[in-house]
Amino acid sequence: MDKEAIKKKTQETANKLFGKRVKMDPPYLMWREFDKDLANDFSRFITGNLYSRTVLTLPERQMVACAMLAALRATDELKLHVNAALNVGCDPRKLTETFFQVATYAGMPAVNEALEVYRDVLKERGEWPIK
Repeated sequence: MDKEAIKKKTQETANKLFGKRVKMDPPYLMWREFDKDLANDFSRFITGNLYSRTVLTLPERQMVACAMLAALRATDELKLHVNAALNVGCDPRKLTETFFQVATYAGMPAVNEALEVYRDVLKERGEWPIK
């Protein structure tokens, strides 16, 4: 894929994932403050090359990302990806189940933090309680 095609794919995928944002700046904006070119390279790789692959759907990729971020207790990044998961059509009940599954590998404190982030995002989106 040429540079322009990757740039276009990056923008399309980012809009699907992060078009309806929660009230926070994505990490990309911070990256740009330090190194604009490297930030663009990261963005093209993550969003343009990796997230745009079709082996996993965007909802499946977001479920994986949310599980990993919950296990790592990376709550700021989790907030961004929970919102993205909902933007691309993840079933809220399946996302809840994903967080409970994390207990086996990362413990209940990680689950509790993830559920708190998840509930906050749902409230911010006007989608709490889950129906």
